[in-house]
Amino acid sequence: MLQIEEKIYRQLELILGKEGCITESSRIQPYTEEQRGLYKGSTELVVLPKTTNQVSEIVKICNSEQISIVPIGGNTGLCGGAVSNKYNKEIILSMEKMNKIRELDSDNFTITAESGCILKNIQTTAKNKNLLFPLSLASEGSCQIGGNLSTNAGGINVIRYGSARDLVLGLEVVLSDGKIWNGLRSLHKDNMGYSIKNFFLGSEGTLGIITAAVLKLFPEPKKLETIFCALESLDHITDFIHYIKLNASENIAALELLPRIGIEFCKKHFDNISSPLAGDYEWYLLIEFSSSSPNIKLLNDSEKLINKALQKGLIADAVIAKNIKQSKHLWYIRELFSEAQKREGASIKHDVSVPTSKLPEFINLSMKAIKNSFPAARPCPFGHVGDGNIHFNISQPINEDRNKFLESSKEISNIIHEITIKLGGSVSAEHGIGLLKVEELENYRDLVEVDLMRRIKTTLDPKNIMNPGKVIKKI
Repeated sequence: MLQIEEKIYRQLELILGKEGCITESSRIQPYTEEQRGLYKGSTELVVLPKTTNQVSEIVKICNSEQISIVPIGGNTGLCGGAVSNKYNKEIILSMEKMNKIRELDSDNFTITAESGCILKNIQTTAKNKNLLFPLSLASEGSCQIGGNLSTNAGGINVIRYGSARDLVLGLEVVLSDGKIWNGLRSLHKDNMGYSIKNFFLGSEGTLGIITAAVLKLFPEPKKLETIFCALESLDHITDFIHYIKLNASENIAALELLPRIGIEFCKKHFDNISSPLAGDYEWYLLIEFSSSSPNIKLLNDSEKLINKALQKGLIADAVIAKNIKQSKHLWYIRELFSEAQKREGASIKHDVSVPTSKLPEFINLSMKAIKNSFPAARPCPFGHVGDGNIHFNISQPINEDRNKFLESSKEISNIIHEITIKLGGSVSAEHGIGLLKVEELENYRDLVEVDLMRRIKTTLDPKNIMNPGKVIKKI
């Protein structure tokens, strides 16, 4: 039985044309397939607007007819934030046709892009003007900037440039009643009242639909140095992070933790992968220093910094990439981690953050707790330790049934999340809440904070048509 009346289809076709309304199940299917396969979406209609005015008209109709809207970008999310619900009267609104760069102002160091712009295309457009848009993710070749902003994406450069929220000066948003808020201001300083843009950044389409954004640009780095280090002990990581931030914070572009088990996975499943250092260690760090100044002696400074760290015993060994090829190889190992884990079998994943001072305690406690409860499981924690973000992933035991292992997901996640919260951390560092972590938000956030979120939701979306069921459990 059709949930959406024929007259609604006709109204939407008048706005978008037939090519802007997808009703064939075979063409709808890719929009309902969630990347991890944890959820199965369902809808009768996918709409593809090309302009903000078209988005506005779609929302007005849906608001009037009490039809829910699930916005979708590149469909690279990991928490089910773009999954439609077959039991509700919902449509999927894809931003893929709204993919224009509206303006690049190199003098103001800003770029204005529509929500459907592929992240890589924004990076390339900036690079062509010798500028940098620093948001960098594994999915940057397919993810869209609207989704990045809606989930407040992080990535490898947060330690220096901040998360997606920190890279936005202004937004254009279609509200739940169809009104368009034009907040596309390119001001670097604006103290006129509440920061309205921050209601929508990280809200996952539950408050409104971001249609365009003014983004910050930076001078393109002229020099890059990539360093691969080994740790004698995980306990040294806090002192090492403190040391390099104290001595080179303005040049740190990325700081990643890699466990030995993850590198072994990469060597097992991919050709031409070798350990960069002669000895075997349990933990490694991948560091990138960069500078936009052609005059700074970055290599010389990096060598001095690392040599001193070796003398202090903060690291056990290190190698500095001699050229771009070597640098790319080191980063290639890091980028293969997720795919290597996938090939190793089922993986129960956690995107958490703790204060950097608590990193060793968090990892050690979590490893011990998992080994006590699931002795054969294989923890593989890695990620952006420079900002305290760990992807605490756990691969299935060797020769164990995949589904049997996944049945333990809830118990394993509770162990990791309880330790995270105990140490003052967050159970969602950069991937958002979506459907996956709705209960966690309710359980772990302060009750006053959750109530404030609910009030904001009911004020901006009183009919609960904007991506219902995501982020906030009950309205």
